[in-house]
Amino acid sequence: MKLRRYKIHDDFRVNLTPLIDTVFLLLIFFMMTTTFNRETQLKINLPEVNNEKSVEQQQSIRIIIDEHGEYAINDFEHTLINSKLDTLKLALKKAAGEKTDPSLLISADKNAPHYAVVKAMEAARDLGFMKLSFEAQQNVEAIPYP
Repeated sequence: MKLRRYKIHDDFRVNLTPLIDTVFLLLIFFMMTTTFNRETQLKINLPEVNNEKSVEQQQSIRIIIDEHGEYAINDFEHTLINSKLDTLKLALKKAAGEKTDPSLLISADKNAPHYAVVKAMEAARDLGFMKLSFEAQQNVEAIPYP
């Protein structure tokens, strides 16, 4: 007697229609509940150029940074020989003299490299100077080389 074995083939197909419907419903839900607000922007009032120097600015130490990242202290009075951090710190100590916490004015050319300004801020921080002011110059004349 010959018995046949029947193989039952289950059709294991995944029906994607309910999955696609669910994804579309979620998409519609998120599209309808999301609000698209225009983010508010920070408004900054920049200082204007003024030819009058206040008493505080006259007593402060001015760090001038030209477009090449070279430094000078107090109106080209003390031109630094290089742009190293240690040289800048020594010049600031010398310019500060006996003052424990003088105010600093960082005056940078509009084309001055960012790292030069950050280096001046770092030197002030390392020396413990907490009063910093910033000034942007249209064109700082190139620092004369000795």
